[in-house]
Amino acid sequence: MRQTNDASFSGAARLGMLGTFLLFLSPQACLAPVVANGKDVYVAAGHAPVAYWLTVIHSNDMESHLVNAGEGLEQFGGIDRFVGCVRRIEKEAESAVRGRHGLIKVSSGDNFLASAQFNQSLTHGVPYYDAVGQSYVEYDAVAFGNHEFDLGPDVLADYIRSFAHLRSNPPWLGANLDFSGERELELWVKRGTICRSVVVTKGGEEIGIIGATTPQLPYISSPRRVRVNVDVTGAVQRQINLMRSRGVNKIVLISHLQNILNEIALAPTLDGIDIIVAGGGHELLANPGDLLIPGDEAHVFGGYPVQAKDAAGRPVLIVTARQYYWYVGRLIAGFDANGEIVRYDQRSGPVRVAGPGNPDSVKPDQRVRREVVDPVNDGLAQLDATVVAVSDVALDGLRESIRARETNEGDLVVDSLLQAARRLAPRYGAPNPDVALVNGGAMRNATVIPAGDITELDTWNILPFPGFVCVVDRVPAAQFKEILENSVSQVELLAGRFAQIAGFKMVYDAAGTAQVLDADNNVVVAGTRIQQATLDDGRVLVSGGQVVAGAPDVVVAATTYMVQGGDQYPFRTLPYVNLGEANQQSLDTYLTVNLSGRVSGAQYPLGGVGRIVRLN
Repeated sequence: MRQTNDASFSGAARLGMLGTFLLFLSPQACLAPVVANGKDVYVAAGHAPVAYWLTVIHSNDMESHLVNAGEGLEQFGGIDRFVGCVRRIEKEAESAVRGRHGLIKVSSGDNFLASAQFNQSLTHGVPYYDAVGQSYVEYDAVAFGNHEFDLGPDVLADYIRSFAHLRSNPPWLGANLDFSGERELELWVKRGTICRSVVVTKGGEEIGIIGATTPQLPYISSPRRVRVNVDVTGAVQRQINLMRSRGVNKIVLISHLQNILNEIALAPTLDGIDIIVAGGGHELLANPGDLLIPGDEAHVFGGYPVQAKDAAGRPVLIVTARQYYWYVGRLIAGFDANGEIVRYDQRSGPVRVAGPGNPDSVKPDQRVRREVVDPVNDGLAQLDATVVAVSDVALDGLRESIRARETNEGDLVVDSLLQAARRLAPRYGAPNPDVALVNGGAMRNATVIPAGDITELDTWNILPFPGFVCVVDRVPAAQFKEILENSVSQVELLAGRFAQIAGFKMVYDAAGTAQVLDADNNVVVAGTRIQQATLDDGRVLVSGGQVVAGAPDVVVAATTYMVQGGDQYPFRTLPYVNLGEANQQSLDTYLTVNLSGRVSGAQYPLGGVGRIVRLN
């Protein structure tokens, strides 16, 4: 294994911030025609013979879902079955692929996530349970996602340290990341564990692997002094050029750009990339006949793989593997003697991780079950046995709901933050807040909690991140409108910045101009989506899309993540007071004390109470 880490970090931003035009690019615009022939699909003209087959086993967005796929889907997913599924695919590759071949295993980031399950790892200490399980996969390379930084660089350093004495210790790749400002992570750079790219030899051929991370990292996570080069094209191309100068002509990019449309748009800006493994978007690529997790039929983004062209017109195959240890991605790509992809095997696609009772049932790895799944399960069982409230209405925390519209779970969470801020503000000499905001991305349970018991585990699943309640004094009405414009600026992308609100009502026009901010969260393009904002006491801040003359300043309760610029919330340099209570604690207290252990459907109806109205 040869690591490369000697590329320049600076460079003009050819690709820039992966702007909005990339996010709305139609994937069909990049697709090349395909021709099926037996078990192969041709992707290049001339039908050149295959000189080498490469199997790419890939995963992304595992996000500490170690146990299974959740309520009702217990017979799917889980890291123990995932490892068993990887082993089965490896054996099939050894016996089924024709001619010279090799196999690599890669992850495109979000290898863990702040959550009730990862909290079991934090309680256990190094080595973290997630790392123990992933060490049995024996990845050849791992990319950095955004969630690796959610708990800060120190926890990430401990996560990487977890692998040092485990079964495998993969290189972590970030071509556009600079770790020199973080001592613990920089030590891993000097040791060669963190690098920009790596070259591995498989089946007698050298395979180059490059990593890249979203330029939005500073806004959606907590990288502290880790710097991000927004010129993704330039950073990746330098690694491609370096590899090609050394004779490496089979090159794979493992990237975490938050949405596969970004990888589709990136491909034609690169010269010499063959395969891109995308992460961060949770998209499902599948073909007719592929076995899917029940309910996933509605989530198919497109066929597997997506085909594109690089800057020189050569074929590029783009893949991703959904999320949560639910699928193992398998791409079987055929290269000609010049190192160009000419076809792929039709057995390529998502391999469902299924348990007993399914035709594709896989035997779980018993070591992973014993060392990871069982202890995590035990810890979760203790949390799940602690009932904190009873609800007579289901609570909607689905990702597509909480990031797009008002929901009753969102109302419950933001009410808990507002009440916590009002309870704690006098203790810290802070003003009493008028309103509260919580970004939808802070709520992670991604499900509808049925009516009935709400447990301590539920509160952890809803609010896993280590943010704290805080108060921002005297936010000018004009800046508050900018804050609201930010919350709806990417609603069509289901971005985590969409806010659940309390203490006021707002109306927004989804057809209006989306606000655009620069790297310092200053307005570059003014938004026109917010049409109305009225405080619960009747004071009007915005009317007809304009800030009302003489509108008052607003005292805002929010999370530390938001006021520090997370999700590009433009609080900028406004001072704030950290009230020292974690978001999950606030929810727990609100349920048990303020609501006396009962959530009423009259107070929290499923579709919300009309705080947010969307036009168009």
